[in-house]
Amino acid sequence: MRRKINVQLISISIIAIISTMLVMLFVFYDLFQTQVQDDLSANAIVLKNTGIFHSGNEKAIHMDYRELRVTWISSDGTVLYDNDADVGTMDNHMSRPEVKNAFKRGDGSAVRQSATMGTNTFYYAIKLNDGSVLRVAREASNIWTVGGKIFPIIAATILVMMILCIILAHFMTKNLVKPIEQMAVDINDFSITPAYKELAPFAATIREQHADILKSARMRQDFTANVSHELKTPLTAISGYAELMENGMVPPEEIGSFAQKIEKNARRLLSLINDIIRLSELDSSNTQLLVEKFDLFEEAQICVENMQIYAEKNDVTITYEGGHQEITANREMINELINNLCANAIRYNKKNGSVKVRVDSSQGHPYISVADTGIGISKEHQKRVFERFYRVDKSRSKQTGGTGLGLAIVKHIVALHDAQLNLESEVGKGTTITVTF
Repeated sequence: MRRKINVQLISISIIAIISTMLVMLFVFYDLFQTQVQDDLSANAIVLKNTGIFHSGNEKAIHMDYRELRVTWISSDGTVLYDNDADVGTMDNHMSRPEVKNAFKRGDGSAVRQSATMGTNTFYYAIKLNDGSVLRVAREASNIWTVGGKIFPIIAATILVMMILCIILAHFMTKNLVKPIEQMAVDINDFSITPAYKELAPFAATIREQHADILKSARMRQDFTANVSHELKTPLTAISGYAELMENGMVPPEEIGSFAQKIEKNARRLLSLINDIIRLSELDSSNTQLLVEKFDLFEEAQICVENMQIYAEKNDVTITYEGGHQEITANREMINELINNLCANAIRYNKKNGSVKVRVDSSQGHPYISVADTGIGISKEHQKRVFERFYRVDKSRSKQTGGTGLGLAIVKHIVALHDAQLNLESEVGKGTTITVTF
């Protein structure tokens, strides 16, 4: 960035310098032309006022005009006198622009270029009292010849100015980029305002994104650590029990018990892997949400019926109530959402507790709520229960086979359907989770 700005500043400076020099050259040459024409006009008037140019005086004119060429032309265009050429060899001058204008208007001027000599010849003609025309002329360098003569000066000036511009561009770029570089250093300090007010929205966005990236990185690290720990626990148990059985250290009457423990940990491991895979699928930006219209109440009824055995096993009663509510959603995901909510409500319930699933509508919006009479969730834990692997009661979760990913999956499904998730809970009295579509 620094180099790019530096190069652009230098390039702009060089273009400006060269453009200025060219414009000045054309302006000065135009002034030079005007000055030459004014000088010729003054000389012509002086010569006219001398009175030596009159009929019959052609041979008596002998003057030194230095660099000035003087031509006297009769009213029919014949050259009567020229101090630089033989009048006998000169053609009629009536067609010359400056002479023609002098006869018509009293005076005329013209400039003719010489491509071979690299010069311009300036002409000025004035009409005399007797009807003849007096023309004066002089040669001067054209603009390119003038430019060529002063080129060394121009080149030296451009070189000096370029060096000065390079030095100034370096310091300007440094001062311009310094606040931006400082902003990168102070990216974590939200109290520091950028030096350029135009960068304030950009700095705020970058800081927010930076904070999100750090948060995501910490979440990934925590997730990796938790996955490693959660996978290691059942694998260690399976490996330990299998090793004891392999070495014959388990009495024959306890082999069935050990095999049951291995099978239980294997199920927990499989459930954990399935949840991790499912969460990864929901996390993917390529997740395609195939929706259809269906009855939310019917899905809740099916889920409750499927959960009856699991609820009885945990000494919990599960029921459903409400009415038919049609929604447009992904049926498989909604089924998964209800199953996870019901499983959690049963897992963290009390003995002889109850789970009530209700489907209804509020202000025209269908909703499903799952209420339990379980252990409840304290306020400090309520904001974090939807995080991956976060458990309020870790020992109870492991005993009942929880993976700590159920509510995280619920949160993802809710987000994909643009639904609202609400949790109400009180320690010792139970929890109610409501999803409104």
